[in-house]
Amino acid sequence: MDARTHAFRLAHGVDLRKAIEHCVAERDIRAGCLVTCIGGLSSAVLRMPGAVEFNHLEGEFEIISAAGTLSVNGSHIHLSLSDGEGAVRGGHLDYGSTVRLSAEIVVLENPQLVFSREFDPDTGFRELVVTRNGHVRES
Repeated sequence: MDARTHAFRLAHGVDLRKAIEHCVAERDIRAGCLVTCIGGLSSAVLRMPGAVEFNHLEGEFEIISAAGTLSVNGSHIHLSLSDGEGAVRGGHLDYGSTVRLSAEIVVLENPQLVFSREFDPDTGFRELVVTRNGHVRES
């Protein structure tokens, strides 16, 4: 596997999810993973486990960790962050999460795989489907 590493920094005021997806689209990443994401947010939009609605949080937050599968065919990102008291929250990252000061992102790409998303009636969400070279489905 000839993995490729993509690293970039986001500036103050940028929408975190939109910027990550823009990088994925611009670099035509078909199968990637979020290796690291550190920095700060001034607002965060997260869906907590089991919730249907997204929580909109305002304040000064530190990004503790982020993980996700990334593709031009759809991405899925989870985020953990702490507030000024050190309390940690986490959940599914959505649009509207705004970078405070900066954020550093590293994405690892596997050019031999293709990630896509298909609706799964068991979960009610579009779930990950992995193919090798776009042909054979992997389990």
